[in-house]
Amino acid sequence: MRIAVYFTISEVDPAALAESTVVVVDVVRATTTIVEALANGARAIYPTASTEEAVKLAGSLGRDDTLLCGERRAAKVEGFDLGNSPGEFTRATVEGKRLVMSTTNGTRAFIAGEEGERLLACAFTNLGAVAAAVEGAESLAVLCAGREDLFALEDALCAGYLIERIAGSRGDEPELNDAALAARTLAGTLHPDRTFLAQVGAGRTLMEIGLGDNLEICTEMDRHTIVPEMRNKTITLPTR
Repeated sequence: MRIAVYFTISEVDPAALAESTVVVVDVVRATTTIVEALANGARAIYPTASTEEAVKLAGSLGRDDTLLCGERRAAKVEGFDLGNSPGEFTRATVEGKRLVMSTTNGTRAFIAGEEGERLLACAFTNLGAVAAAVEGAESLAVLCAGREDLFALEDALCAGYLIERIAGSRGDEPELNDAALAARTLAGTLHPDRTFLAQVGAGRTLMEIGLGDNLEICTEMDRHTIVPEMRNKTITLPTR
């Protein structure tokens, strides 16, 4: 298996992903929230690049069973139903609903990865399930959402943990690009817990605006066994 890690969205050439399984990582918080929402019964999630596009799409889908979700600079978008905190996406709130989502980094990463052969969502909360799902891939691209086109340590660490899980289940060592090697090295030295996340930029921002409780879910390893997959611009749980 060949594994390439991209630390920011701007590094990605979408055309180069055509024959790869692509995994999007945005630990704080988009992929953690997507996993939580689908685990709690959401029908589908529609990622959009802009809030304007989100509002338009939600209107076309029908607002009776569609929720507008998203954030800008970590805070819920004014007028939206939900922000981007995984704890908001309870079964009582999202079961049976379609979610139109726009976030600063994560939803942009899904759009950047659309050319991949498969496109999956990964967080610490479903790490083992994703590792098992991609085990047979010949080429894997891990796309870290980063933070406003800059490196995000928590996403790189999650990529490293994913590589470790994959390597541990295979009989051969994967072929890694330099970023993948760096991410795997991080996984050997850092542990993803609340204390760690409270030190990174995204975690500090959440704590400053009173959303520090998000960090507990974001670091809960293997909380779920689901693998969200995006097809035709829609993220769902595959039936196959």
